[in-house]
Amino acid sequence: MRRTAADAILPMFQRLHDSDVTEKAPGEVVTVADRHAEELLDAGLRRLLPDSEVVGEEGVAADPTVLERLGGPAEVWLVDPLDGTANFAAGRQPFAVMVALRRAGITELSWILDPIADTLMVARAGAGAYRDGVAVRSVAEAPAVETLRGVVPTRFLPPELRETILAGAPRVGAILPGQHCAGREYPDIVAGRQHFAIFWRTLPWDHAPGALLVEEAGGVVRRLDGSAYDPADDRAGLLVAANEQIWDAVHRALLTPA
Repeated sequence: MRRTAADAILPMFQRLHDSDVTEKAPGEVVTVADRHAEELLDAGLRRLLPDSEVVGEEGVAADPTVLERLGGPAEVWLVDPLDGTANFAAGRQPFAVMVALRRAGITELSWILDPIADTLMVARAGAGAYRDGVAVRSVAEAPAVETLRGVVPTRFLPPELRETILAGAPRVGAILPGQHCAGREYPDIVAGRQHFAIFWRTLPWDHAPGALLVEEAGGVVRRLDGSAYDPADDRAGLLVAANEQIWDAVHRALLTPA
């Protein structure tokens, strides 16, 4: 991941030309750095596990059937080569490189690299979460609901859900607009810079790495109805919180109609 960032991402940061940025879907940009980074990661990860499959964001954009590999029997790498592409294309931070490894339908390992700070978050199922090799834990206490701060990106929220959340917003401390980078939002929950996040779109490469990180740090990641999160499940909606008590408090405050 660090080699990919050094070769494909950092040399292009704040040096992109107009021709280096295109729109792959309405309102969604992709850069030459995204594509080059995924090519390098794809090749490198397959060398690590020769019989593995790679499900990458740009590979799925080019061929949606690639996503079917996620449900197959092979070991599967989930790859977001450049999370926060809109930020990167605009010449600003944050952005990240994210990878997760799944075996038999279970996310076993994940990595989130901040290429600018050169900070690497790592999580292993059942073995904890780490920042640059040092174990990290999310906040264990339950702050008063009126002090809770969290991210709720509203772009993709259905109107009815948006209205419910906005109606409940005065019950919590702050609703933040988000940083347009899941690779920063999840680590920020672990670090205590925010207590929760609500996402509507849950593309697997955006959320599998961070979900394992938060869970291994003591946090909770569930669907809005309280069911378990599975990256292979294409349902929308996800509530991420630093601990069980915060998850329950946010759900009551923001997702339960008055």
